[in-house]
Order: sequence, then structure tokens, then C-alpha cells
Amino acid sequence: MRPDLHLNPEQRAAVEHPGGPLLVVAGAGSGKTRVLTARVAWLLERGEPPESVLAFTFTNRAAGEMRERIFGMVGEPASRVWIGTFHATAVRILRREARRLGIPPGFTIYDREDQEKAVAQVLKRLELPEGLLRAPVILGRISDAKSALVDPAAMAESAVSPHEKRVAECYAAYQEELRRNAALDFDDLIAECVGLLRDHPESRAHWSGRFRHVLVDEYQDTNHAQFRLVEALASTHGEVFAVGDDDQSIYGWRGATLRNVLDFEHAFPGAGLLRLLPAAFFFTGTSSSSSSALSASPPARPRFSQTSSSTQLGHRGLLLVQV
Repeated sequence: MRPDLHLNPEQRAAVEHPGGPLLVVAGAGSGKTRVLTARVAWLLERGEPPESVLAFTFTNRAAGEMRERIFGMVGEPASRVWIGTFHATAVRILRREARRLGIPPGFTIYDREDQEKAVAQVLKRLELPEGLLRAPVILGRISDAKSALVDPAAMAESAVSPHEKRVAECYAAYQEELRRNAALDFDDLIAECVGLLRDHPESRAHWSGRFRHVLVDEYQDTNHAQFRLVEALASTHGEVFAVGDDDQSIYGWRGATLRNVLDFEHAFPGAGLLRLLPAAFFFTGTSSSSSSALSASPPARPRFSQTSSSTQLGHRGLLLVQV
């Protein structure tokens, strides 16, 4: 690893993690994204094929900046790494696999205006006055459902009140409207990709086999569907490297859940957890022990006892380190 990256010993320990799932948790300004970027460069320098590395970001700008930085470290191989948002990555997979789902590869992606027009058509077809169910409300409920991987049938089954039943009816009709127009909306991109990998073992084996390393920036901002996508893509190898801040989540309105951070070690057995903190902490124990500590009082910040122990990362230990 190049010395001019100015990584401190703890950051370097994360970058050079020998293998297995790892969650790096730290506050703003602690260099989490720099660690993830350096991790990609380190993998490429060790001979990993660029096409086998997948890095998720939350904005296109962040993806572009990450690629530029990696290019500055390793040159041309950076251009062949898959770096992008969850939605952009899902689109790339779906364009190749859509026919398995009965969707044309050239499907249209609806923007907000298209969605509202589709809902207007649904309300008209169901003879429901727009004053009774407003398009923004319906779309919000549908978006929440898709982020939680709840399909129209499941929503209808759980609906109790007349209002909930009408929303579920609109959801089903809205999906029919999309299919009729060979379209997906923004939330469908991830939900359909998760469905593809869940229901088609050959597709899951192909994409998980291709991406031998799955990295996630701002992991605390992932929702349930995004978590399931990461889980499916790492299903054959478990090589997940995620960085996040358990005190900061800016996408709660999109269904982001801190539970994905707290349950990381349950989702990826044998995971290590490395925290970059203002003071040095170290917990030695099994993955299950650290998971219990993390999950004891969610969503409060996990607490660990302070010690001056070595800062070497054990295979199943939990390392809390100083920046």
C-alpha cells in the first residue's frame, strides 16, 4: 500500500484486512470512505481482477469521486471496477437479466412525474376520487413497501382498515400499470434485483461468483432491500467490507435502518467489527458475544469497556481503535 495515503495504523489494519466480512464503524471525518477507497486499491494491487470488485455508494457524485481516487492509486484497472449507487448497479444487472423476470431488457425507468401519472390512471380505473387517496400518499406507501420488500399481495394480506385495503388495491393496480408500459420505478430497481437473485439460483451464483468482493459505503443508510441485495451478492463467499456511522443516518425517510449495522454479524457469520473512535477500546470475544453487545439496547450507541490491549484484529474478535 502506497505510503502517501497517510493511513494511520488502525485505518491500515482495516484496509489490509486479510479476508472475511468486516464492518468499519466511525464518525464523520474519521476517514471511513478513504479506508474503503484504499481497500479497493489494495485488492487490485494484490492481483484481484477489477471485474470481481463491486463498490456501492449512495450518490453518483460519490461514485465518480471514488473512481477518480482509485484511478490515481492504481491507474487503468480502476475503470473496470463496478462502482455505483445501489440503483445504478441494479439497473446494470437487470438490463442483462430482465427477461428472467418477464421484463423487457429495454424497460423504461419512471421518474416522479411518470409515477404520478400512473397513479392517476389507477385511481381513474378503480373509480377512486383523488381527494380520497392523494398520489403522493399512495406513492409514499408503495415506496415504503418496496424498500421493505413487501409485494402487493403481502400488503393486501396485512391490510386491516378500509384505507389500508384501498392503498393495497392501488399498489397492485399500479404495478400492473407499470408492467403494461414495460416500466419500473426507482424502488423497483432494487426490489426486482433482489427478487432475481432470490428466486433464480443460477443468477445468484453467477453474480455472487463474479463479485468476489462487495464493498459498501455509508452502510448505516441502507434499507432492508439494499441489505438483501448485498447479502445475495455475497452469498457464495461472504466477502463484505462495509463502512458506516451508527450515530448518523440521513436516509431514514427512505427506509434506512440502523438494524443493518447492529445485525451485521448475524447476517455475515464470522464478521469482524472495527470502530474508529476518539479513544482506544478493545473487546475480545466471539462474534456472537459482540453481536449481543451491539444489539442489547438498539438504537443506542454500543458500549464497550476501555482497555490498553493490543490493536491487532482477531479473526472473530471485535476491535475498537483510536483515530
